[in-house]
Amino acid sequence: PELMRIMMDDYGYEWDTAWKIVIDTMGFTNHTVLSEALERWSIQQMKTLLPRIYMIIREIDNRFQEYVYTTTHDRDFVNRVQIIRDNQVHMAHLAIVGSHSVNGVASLHTRILIEDLFKDFYRLWPEKFNNKTNGVTHRRWLTYSNPQLHSLLSDTIGDDYVHEPSQLIKLLDFVDNEEIQNRFLAIKQERKQILIDYIKSELDIEVPLDSIIDTQAKRLHAYKRQLLNALHIMYLIQTIRSNPEFTMHHQTFVFSAKAAPSYVLAKKIIKLINNLSVIVEEDARLSKFIKVVFIPNYNVSIAEILLNASDVSEQISTAGKEASGTGNMKFMMNGAMTLGTYDGANVEIDSFVGPEDDIIFGLRVEDVRALIQGGYNVWEELEKNPDLKAVVDSLIDGSWADGDVDEFRVIYDELLFKNDEYLLIADFEAYRLAQLEVQRRYQDSKGWARSMLINIAKSGYFSSDRTINEYAEEIWDIKSLK
Repeated sequence: PELMRIMMDDYGYEWDTAWKIVIDTMGFTNHTVLSEALERWSIQQMKTLLPRIYMIIREIDNRFQEYVYTTTHDRDFVNRVQIIRDNQVHMAHLAIVGSHSVNGVASLHTRILIEDLFKDFYRLWPEKFNNKTNGVTHRRWLTYSNPQLHSLLSDTIGDDYVHEPSQLIKLLDFVDNEEIQNRFLAIKQERKQILIDYIKSELDIEVPLDSIIDTQAKRLHAYKRQLLNALHIMYLIQTIRSNPEFTMHHQTFVFSAKAAPSYVLAKKIIKLINNLSVIVEEDARLSKFIKVVFIPNYNVSIAEILLNASDVSEQISTAGKEASGTGNMKFMMNGAMTLGTYDGANVEIDSFVGPEDDIIFGLRVEDVRALIQGGYNVWEELEKNPDLKAVVDSLIDGSWADGDVDEFRVIYDELLFKNDEYLLIADFEAYRLAQLEVQRRYQDSKGWARSMLINIAKSGYFSSDRTINEYAEEIWDIKSLK
């Protein structure tokens, strides 16, 4: 609406001319399917603070409603898509109406926009909708932050990939080369040592060099399901304690995250993870098999140490909730196995590398929808799995909080009295089995190295170079200077 104001008030254009300029100029990239993140602004607030802008929005909405009714002759349809409704300005609706292009940021995300979130708008303007899968700059997340891997790639396929990331595919010719495999594994150990030294200096936790580094590094939110990871660790602790014959390859569960200051649940999950870390650290038998590390205040500098040292990339959001994610791409570029749900850009990673070179588990979007529509009941789900029920019940028996039964009650209540909104309980068994698959595959070091090299070779698609080129050619209609 501000561009409309400029065109009309500052430059004197008539409405139709100004509107064409706006439509031709604007593109809307949606980055979330979470309803709480789709902004709605109070009419009263907007009238008070931005009276001229509100006047323009109201006129846009009036004209849009007239167009929709003329097109559909369906008053209910008009009510669903109108911009101003329930005393609020629906900003996503305004963005769609005022843009020539609407895109999601991963193939699954775009499908959800078309089939669910914005399906009425897709019915009006199917030609507006398109997908632009996110990307990351491989020059920072591989070339710069992992010079050892860059050296291996340069020696093996040359350094053209720095400017043409699609050239990484040449590495496929070397994934069965034992010398390259051994060199990659040595590089991974070198990067692990850097991370281990950092953890020791910052957190005073000692991590063995031969441990599987299993990392979940991202903003802490219920839908990203750091809690699922924590519940599995609690399950492991209870299993190790109760079974004297238990054995596994040592695995270090690394978390790094930030949480909004007022997000109580997220803060409690961080507290739980830190308590688990202390409990493991103080128990020699637990430490024989696992470590738990929480690196606070996740940022780019930490990511540059963490991503390239990791063996496993945890991307375990509830299917249909993550628009894309980019951490999954950074881990992939540095040779980490994706352990993830069929969500966001995981879908495309899986389409590139396949089930032999990633580990995808759990409910898919269709399963989530069917489960909820079918009357999912978390209490009934827990009764089917006594071991998991014992883990959940331990949240309120003081096991993880020096006897304080109320410390983690908010987490317990979130799971049970909100009916497991993000389906952690529903996905737990599949996640547990996926973790066993990590253990199984890691025993074959050559096979693991081969999988990691395949991931690196096929990561070129996820460079932001490709993403930006697609925006430039298909949305912005601009040409490269080269």
